[in-house]
Amino acid sequence: MTSTAPARTETDWPPPPFHAPTPAVTGTDGVRRFHGLTYATSPGYRPRLLDVHVPPAEGPVPAVVWIHGGGWLEGDRRYPPPTVPVELLHGALLGAGLALVSIDYRHSLEAPFPAQLHDVKAAIRYVRHHAGALGIDRERIGAWGESAGGHLAALAGLVRADTHGPGLEGTEGVREEDSGVLAVVDWYGVSDIAAILGQPLPPLPGEPSYPNPIETLLGGPEAERPERARVASPVTYAVDGGAPPFLLVHGREDQVVPYSQSETLARALTEAGGEVTLRPVEGADHIFLGSAEVPAIVAHGVDFLRGHLTS
Repeated sequence: MTSTAPARTETDWPPPPFHAPTPAVTGTDGVRRFHGLTYATSPGYRPRLLDVHVPPAEGPVPAVVWIHGGGWLEGDRRYPPPTVPVELLHGALLGAGLALVSIDYRHSLEAPFPAQLHDVKAAIRYVRHHAGALGIDRERIGAWGESAGGHLAALAGLVRADTHGPGLEGTEGVREEDSGVLAVVDWYGVSDIAAILGQPLPPLPGEPSYPNPIETLLGGPEAERPERARVASPVTYAVDGGAPPFLLVHGREDQVVPYSQSETLARALTEAGGEVTLRPVEGADHIFLGSAEVPAIVAHGVDFLRGHLTS
């Protein structure tokens, strides 16, 4: 099999902080797929990768950046939570004429916060920078995440370099592009870390030594955690105004991330004059366990993003 990767030469030193897209593979469904694009590199870390799925279209299409969950400790760009079939999520977005960009990011045992947000923003800048080659409209990009990914999607929508300084923007990958998004879907993400800092984890069967996700994300000495929690919390930035439209979806019976976390973010966004919709899912635990509404929840997210990215 012939490689499609560009040839490297002795002049490729130091290594580039990202790589241009390799050619797409077009399926029988007409969807163009770019697999394993390197959107950021840093010495000592694995390359950060993303996949792009672009539906058949006459011209550039809006894009949705999908950010996986996993407690900031695990997860994979290729797999939604087990309650959401890949075919359902991908098919709904592509069927709506939206490109799907699924990304990996550094886990918290690789690097603590804000490395995860730096990676998300680097991925958005990469997509915007290479939008022409990818068939994406650089001006119409949204973010959608679940659990830890919902937290990062919210931060991607709220943290702006011109308002909050460069510290949370990062310098990974493409540096000269904007990392803003036009709309955010946040499924059961943490919004106020200080409110749950120090709370015990729910039982994790078979994982007696599972690291505490919050403490691992924040890193640093225990005395510094309250300030680190403030910096890593979306509510810290929601009060500043200027947020894109948000859709928050959260199970009422969530035993991992309390439903009150989405209530807190919705209230902060509303008080700052933002547009926010909060959808409770009755009887649902984390990742919507126990709910039969998953197809409708996915459809709601797609309709929300399509409405804000194509208007």
